Amino acid sequence: MQERIRRFGLEGFTYEGCPCRFWDMLDDQGIPVRITISDMGSSLLSCLLELTEVQEGVLDIVFRIADDKNLLLIDLKDLRSMLNYVAENAKEYETTYGKVSSQSVGAILRKLISIEDEGGDVFFGEPALDLADWFACAPNGQGYVNVLNAAKLIQSPQIYAMFLLWMLSELFDTLPEAGDLEKPKFVFFFDEAHLLFNDMPGELLDKIVQVVKLIRSKGVGVYFITQSPSDIPDEVLAQLSNRVQHGLRAYTPAEQKAVRAAAQSFRENPAFKSEDAILELGTGEALVSFLNEDGQPEVVERAKILPPQCLMAAAPESDLKAALDAQSDLMAKYGKAVDRESAFEQLSEEAEKDAEAERLAEERAALEKERAELEKLKAKEAAKAEREAEKAAEREARAAEKQQEQLMKGIGKIAVQIFGTFGREATRQITRNLFGGRRR
Repeated sequence: MQERIRRFGLEGFTYEGCPCRFWDMLDDQGIPVRITISDMGSSLLSCLLELTEVQEGVLDIVFRIADDKNLLLIDLKDLRSMLNYVAENAKEYETTYGKVSSQSVGAILRKLISIEDEGGDVFFGEPALDLADWFACAPNGQGYVNVLNAAKLIQSPQIYAMFLLWMLSELFDTLPEAGDLEKPKFVFFFDEAHLLFNDMPGELLDKIVQVVKLIRSKGVGVYFITQSPSDIPDEVLAQLSNRVQHGLRAYTPAEQKAVRAAAQSFRENPAFKSEDAILELGTGEALVSFLNEDGQPEVVERAKILPPQCLMAAAPESDLKAALDAQSDLMAKYGKAVDRESAFEQLSEEAEKDAEAERLAEERAALEKERAELEKLKAKEAAKAEREAEKAAEREARAAEKQQEQLMKGIGKIAVQIFGTFGREATRQITRNLFGGRRR
């Protein structure tokens, strides 16, 4: 660096750091970065989850029902609860929103597991990131360098791609048209870009191409950093107008092919051969090509790179801790996750109410059944008692009749003794008169 300072004649060159903020999507080291499921939207989620057309339609229906029922989709458990709720009530919603198959819901739920395993349960939530905080300036007027800690993030490519696409889309949707600015308002540098594009779904790639192409009109610049242009899909590479290529070394046929590809991405300069120049570049040198005032790529030039004013080595732990301590205002805003009432809680409460209503209905039905059985038993007992009473009355009647017959026989015998045989007919007449004229 000292040699470069002398070579360029940089008088009064001083070293100084930049005001930095450290962010972390996986809530490890830095200000937590979170967004909500609603912010992500069904379209981006469908791309990232690689859903089929039918599954994407089901996810659209789920989001629409959540909106109509005022159910907030904040984190993954909200989305999972909403998917289960729609599947359980598919018949009810079919005529209004369309058919929702349990197979499609099951497929979406399975895809959510992979997102959760990569850290989606941490990334999706509140408080959600306000991108205005990334446009803030330090007290000295310098813009902050917002560093996204990707040490663990590179192991979660889906989450990385998800955040990138959401961020670019959010900026495109919220920023006003800026036209042709002298310099952009905001610039993104995505290091190790090949990790971002590895195994990327075609739909997601198309979306990134669209956003990268249009976001320049909003005053936002996007730079992808990787060792070789071949690491970036051609569809994206075609939208990148400013190019800086450092030296490459080629020892194998594959490496030589990568050098040729890098050289061919520049507009040729008659003064030298780009392919040879890339192999000759040393530290602090690069091939550069930018757009001119007419929007055309300029011929490639061999350029010298100024030495950086900040530290080239990894920052000491003490400096990182000091930087994090200086971010107390943002840590107060984003540091603690908030789990407010949303779809999960509302649907759980609704399910509990339904379960309680069902339990009460079952208890009511059981009581009605018990009451009916009791009434039936009472009626049965009453009928039995009535039958018993009738039998008792019959027994009494028979006993009375028998007693009457015995009495009549006794009176007859007495009459015979008194009146003799002669008075037998008279006895009968007397008996008839005494007992109503007829025998029972």
